[in-house]
Amino acid sequence: MYRAVLSASGACSARIEAVGGQPVREENRRFFERALRTRIQRRELSVNIIIAGDGKVGSTLTRQLVAEGHDITLIDAKAEVLEVSEERYDIMAVQGNCASMATLSKAGVEEAELLIVMTGADEVNLLCCTIAHGMNPNLHTIARIRNPEYKDQIYQMRHLFGLSMVVNPERQAAIEMERLIKYPGFLKRDTFAKGKVELVELKIGEDSKLCNVGLFDLANVVKCKILVCAVLRDSKAIIPDGNFVLQAGDRIFVTASTRELTVFLKNIGIITHKAKRALLCGGGRLSYYLAQLLHQDGILVEIIEQDYDRCLSLANQLPDVTVVHGDASNEFLLEREGLEECDVLVTLTGVDEMNLFISLIGSNADVPQIITKLGRLSNNRILDKLSVGSTISPKELCCNDIVRYVRAVRNQTGAAQAVNVIADGQAEAIEFIVDESTKHCEEPLKKLKLKKNIRVAGINRHNSFEIPNGDSFYKKGDAVIIVTGRDEVIYQLNDIFMS
Repeated sequence: MYRAVLSASGACSARIEAVGGQPVREENRRFFERALRTRIQRRELSVNIIIAGDGKVGSTLTRQLVAEGHDITLIDAKAEVLEVSEERYDIMAVQGNCASMATLSKAGVEEAELLIVMTGADEVNLLCCTIAHGMNPNLHTIARIRNPEYKDQIYQMRHLFGLSMVVNPERQAAIEMERLIKYPGFLKRDTFAKGKVELVELKIGEDSKLCNVGLFDLANVVKCKILVCAVLRDSKAIIPDGNFVLQAGDRIFVTASTRELTVFLKNIGIITHKAKRALLCGGGRLSYYLAQLLHQDGILVEIIEQDYDRCLSLANQLPDVTVVHGDASNEFLLEREGLEECDVLVTLTGVDEMNLFISLIGSNADVPQIITKLGRLSNNRILDKLSVGSTISPKELCCNDIVRYVRAVRNQTGAAQAVNVIADGQAEAIEFIVDESTKHCEEPLKKLKLKKNIRVAGINRHNSFEIPNGDSFYKKGDAVIIVTGRDEVIYQLNDIFMS
């Protein structure tokens, strides 16, 4: 258990100490101090939120939203799960069935502004949202619905169920993976301004043309318009200036237009080719969604799944996809199924350690592109040392969308259009639309005083994207992308200024 000790002045300054005098781990101290600063500074912007389901996504959301200063009530059927969350975070906990009126009433659904339902059963999630919306018609509701059979009807009947938003982590992850496969060369890829602007991640190797290049000289090397807006070095995120020198091992985050990125890849010597054959290890929902998308792209797909009944189900649902019954961690089986000849290996089992192991086998076989699904992204220092290609976390992708929605609930004007967490959770890339309330319109950026660790990474105006310099400016209707460290939550574009 931890407690906050406020400064004598009562200002937004405090230290965190453990009850009982035990030492506080540094990562816990940083998390709680950020949460406390945000809550003190942004109390008027807090949202009263109920989260039903304290699983992987629920616990990650709780951590993120507590850090942003929101009031959280957590519902779960298991008392021991709630006890752990109560010890970690400043929340209220209610044990019970989230689809019960009694449990929802005890959690304060009549006064809540937002309900996020993340239990393991789609039907329970739907019922919970329907009942809660009946108890509080002004309530915003978000439900996780993962069954492919429900996809179309949920959208058509969302008003009947009282749904404000539906999330499907597996489908979101499949879409992200398909984009990486269609446009290889990057570890991760996010889009802004309705697909016109990209933010990509790549790692600098020792033989890269970017190695030992200062950012002031970058344009002479890449011969196109890009911006390095963040760098991850030794597991620490940096918002670099022009004097920063890139080094081997750096993971860099680059913004540019889609066209400029193609030129960028070519000029730094990364040659890509269209994938023709993909091998998916694991036959869960994510594999189903990804196989569908890749087949539509004309890519031959093979799925290896250990559960025989699941193999039969996939074969019936995906008649144009090859489904193999077997253990994907068996190196002999992978060789027999042509691992060395495939263009893409995607590891999608339900066990992170298994996915990492299979990806390492693929790396040893020189598979051109590897994508690894991870449920947890906590050991980033270890992952940086492993050749496992791109890492995708369905949980993290889902949380990004929900966090954007939560920020928009309170900020009816000037809310973020997109929020993407980058640099192993240490930075955010956020898109805002400039409106009549935005300060400093049509003023050169060089005259603006921005807060520390904030970079204006791009301006999109009438389908024309600009990498900004000191003379650049924005005006009403523009999409502005900023990259920021996560010391302070940026709710509106005006929050980036010193005053």
